[in-house]
Amino acid sequence: MNFKKFLTVSLSLMVSLFIGISCGDKGGNTIKIGALFSVTGPASFLGAPEQKTAQMLVEEINAKGGINNKKIELIVEDTAGDANKALSLANKLIKENKVLAIIGPSTSGETLKIKELCEKEKVILISCAAAESIVNPVAKYVFKTPQKDSQAAMRIFMTMKDMGIKNVGVVSSGDGFGKGGKEQLEKLAPNYGVTISISEVYDAKATDLTGVLNKLKGKNVEAVINWSIVPAQAIVAKNMRQMNMTALLFQSHGFGNIKYVKETGKAGEGIIFPAGRLLIADKLPDTNKQKALLIKYKTDYEAKFKEDVSTFGGHAYDAIIVIVEAIKKAQSTDKDKVRDAIEGLKDVVGTGGIFNFSAADHNGLDIDAFEMITVKDGKFVPYEKKK
Repeated sequence: MNFKKFLTVSLSLMVSLFIGISCGDKGGNTIKIGALFSVTGPASFLGAPEQKTAQMLVEEINAKGGINNKKIELIVEDTAGDANKALSLANKLIKENKVLAIIGPSTSGETLKIKELCEKEKVILISCAAAESIVNPVAKYVFKTPQKDSQAAMRIFMTMKDMGIKNVGVVSSGDGFGKGGKEQLEKLAPNYGVTISISEVYDAKATDLTGVLNKLKGKNVEAVINWSIVPAQAIVAKNMRQMNMTALLFQSHGFGNIKYVKETGKAGEGIIFPAGRLLIADKLPDTNKQKALLIKYKTDYEAKFKEDVSTFGGHAYDAIIVIVEAIKKAQSTDKDKVRDAIEGLKDVVGTGGIFNFSAADHNGLDIDAFEMITVKDGKFVPYEKKK
């Protein structure tokens, strides 16, 4: 063999070896998982704890040897809550970083922006956002970990029915999360004998909502349901108190961070909302299937980051767990095999509930994933019906 031919054959072998190492199951030592979180910007209250949680959990998994003897390489990108930026970064993760899956984004608007891309590129997306439209209708490669909007609305109406509340007003932010919640509330209210006398949409960036709330006050509603994320959650509570409104305030499952209670101050007392059990983990019975995991996550997170755990970080925790369990089940990092494995996962304990996925259900949680929680003396406690 002459030198030129030898060189050609050698280069071909080197290229083949490189390709083999770069392709998941064919010799690579890492599993690339992308993460799109709003670490900065207006939704940083979601993205920052998600980033911290994901990195903490990946470090723990890698320290124990990884998955099937492969370490996770977590590639985190900050979307700053911008849907267009999320789309650009998703393209980067898929086409440049060649990730197996993407967890996140933090918000519903961002997730809906990249949903079609992930489906087209056949890349698994496990969203940390709540809107039901993320998984309804089902898209083959798209999943989510937060509980469903419809079931949050159901739990609110079930509680109202128990309390004898029939006439309510709804206020919701004009973003993706607010629109999704408004739709579910208006659709489901009649099933529980609840009449929505007035439903108002406000700018998600509003700093004063007295004008909107005055309309509800004029309708003499017994309760107000606010469906939004910050800052409106605190603004609604404070404005209602300033206006001496006697109606009860119900918030969406987006209220699951003790920081919001601190921000609302005395105006937050008595707020009622549905959420996962993380916020009341220490009050659960020892027989609860989630308790051990919830206590461990809460303890680890708060010790490491010196801040209170939130349900939002829990969504990222669950996304990592789902990917890990699916890879173990598939015994592979082939995207289609892992995707199929996710649909077959049963009884996976997470922070948001017990996940049972199927081809028809890409959220995997039922209404029992929710507890009704209220604010008492500046703390989250289980809601109990007054006798």
